[in-house]
Amino acid sequence: MRTAYSVETVRNAERELMARLPEGALMQRAAAGLAAACAQVLGRTAGRVYGSRVVLLVGSGDNGGDALYAGARLARRGAGVTAVLLAPERAHGGGLAALRRAGGRTVDCEPASAPASASALDGIARADLVLDGIVGIGGRGGLRGAAVPLADAAARSRAAVVAVDLPSGVDADTGEVRGAAVRADLTVTFGTHKPGLLVDPAREYAGSVRLVDIGLPLPAEAAELEAPQHADVARLLPVPAAESDKYRRGVVGIAAGSARYPGAAVLAVAGALRGGAGAVRYVGPAGDAVIARFPETLVSDRGPERAGRVQAWVVGPGAGDDAATVAQVLAAEVPVLIDADGLRLADADAVRARTAPTLMTPHAGEAAALLGVGREEVEAARLASARELAQRYGATVLLKGSTTVVAGPDGGPVRVNATGTSWLATAGSGDVLSGLAGSLLAAGLSAVDAGSVGAYLHGLAGRFAAEGAPAGAHDVATAIPRAWRDVRGD
Repeated sequence: MRTAYSVETVRNAERELMARLPEGALMQRAAAGLAAACAQVLGRTAGRVYGSRVVLLVGSGDNGGDALYAGARLARRGAGVTAVLLAPERAHGGGLAALRRAGGRTVDCEPASAPASASALDGIARADLVLDGIVGIGGRGGLRGAAVPLADAAARSRAAVVAVDLPSGVDADTGEVRGAAVRADLTVTFGTHKPGLLVDPAREYAGSVRLVDIGLPLPAEAAELEAPQHADVARLLPVPAAESDKYRRGVVGIAAGSARYPGAAVLAVAGALRGGAGAVRYVGPAGDAVIARFPETLVSDRGPERAGRVQAWVVGPGAGDDAATVAQVLAAEVPVLIDADGLRLADADAVRARTAPTLMTPHAGEAAALLGVGREEVEAARLASARELAQRYGATVLLKGSTTVVAGPDGGPVRVNATGTSWLATAGSGDVLSGLAGSLLAAGLSAVDAGSVGAYLHGLAGRFAAEGAPAGAHDVATAIPRAWRDVRGD
């Protein structure tokens, strides 16, 4: 499980470790890993370190110190290194001295120093690599002052841009970007991932992320985010035992579709059939369409209350205005997944009153409607929005989008999915995810695990279905078994 920790937890761990190490040793560890990563980038882009041109964007504090010490290491290998100092009087003294001893040069870049700024911009334009050490993990808000044109110049240049710990201008804890920020090709982060490196919109600014282990003593229980990997998902996948039958494996009920949207029912059932449960019951007006496509489905027109026993329900995809069906499903004493129209039709008090697990799966627009804010606010603050919804409704919330996040009602680490692809932005894709995650609920997974595993498989299936070209929701459903086998290593 890839984990991410808050700035406060990282700072506490750094202080604890520095108390046991010689002065400056921790920064040297970070600088060594940073310089090695930069050398590899230069090897790919410039063909060598010796003779390459490197520009350091140096702010005050330890983040700038990391950049200066890494620059000194590159200068000793023959790179031409120039440090642009945004706050010369507050630049890290030890790092500055090391750079100068290694043959590096400095340029002061204060707002009032136009010639120096022009020199800095020209140097960026000709650089092979720009190292962003402007603001560290404690920064809040977007870039200001002289940092803004420097970041713009780096973005326009042909140079590879490498960020120190995280791109300057993004929020380490939330992933929010509230103003100008550096766009990196590579972010070299130290000790642990920071939440902003795993969640959009900040993730988009980070490029590839490389973790350098500097020995931080981080308590596992303090993690803010978890990003499951193949091995984590493989351990959670339901596998039938020798004595299993279709009922022991779990039965998932799908209450979806309408006369106007029968396809939503078909796609939800398609996802459910590939999600690990032993049987799928369908309830709704699209029974003929479902049975024509999937004859193995148990179809009923008697409503959720009389459909027969299930271990979990999925309600809402394509439901139109059928509030009565949503209410019946919410009254069931089994786990329930609410999606699409069901989110709009569900009574908030009924959701909060449930004792069995509830998994809500909104996209940003639906989450915005539930929270009473604009969609852009949800997209700008995905972590905060998912956590707020989970708290308000007493439910697990899977917030779909460029990075899908899963937040539980009782706090704890938020799960972040790393497998998504922009090709999943297609009609009906969310219906497939609902069926898939609902089936995992019926197979016995917790709401957080069902949401996390469902999103992981769904994202991977989207990649397999698309392979660089447009794909429909049905293609995604068809690719789920391939994703399942890939996760298991079969």
